[in-house]
Amino acid sequence: MSLISFIKEAGEKLFKSAHAAPAPSQADPAALNVAAGQAIETYIAAQHLTAAGLSVKFDAASETVTVSGIAPDQATREKIVLACGNVAGVTKVNDLLTLATPSTAESKFRAVKSGDTLSKIAKEEYGDANAYMKIFEANKPMLSNPDKIYPGQMLRIPAA
Repeated sequence: MSLISFIKEAGEKLFKSAHAAPAPSQADPAALNVAAGQAIETYIAAQHLTAAGLSVKFDAASETVTVSGIAPDQATREKIVLACGNVAGVTKVNDLLTLATPSTAESKFRAVKSGDTLSKIAKEEYGDANAYMKIFEANKPMLSNPDKIYPGQMLRIPAA
């Protein structure tokens, strides 16, 4: 269980507003929160990520996604958390996922900065720019191309 921070303006634009989650002052905040949670859950499924009993809830007032269920392994758990957090309008993910199989070492999360490339990140993290494919593979299917990362995006950095 942990609370992970993300950058609100960075990420997939799943909500009606291009820049933020539904405002709590709109007509029915509870319905908007449910719709936002469903949009994030649909996005997770579109990434071919699954967890038994997956539940995704969004709270616009705190800009927080709470995700629970049973992930098949640590890598899937981390990818689900990243899929929830790399959504415009989300600033925090409350990770309540558990694991079906014993845990392997947790990956490190890292925010992409302006000017970063996967090679640059690999050089900083592993001492070898050519190790960028390890980072790319660890972030599939959210990444479809090693050259398509953006500032504010959170990435999984697996242990060396």
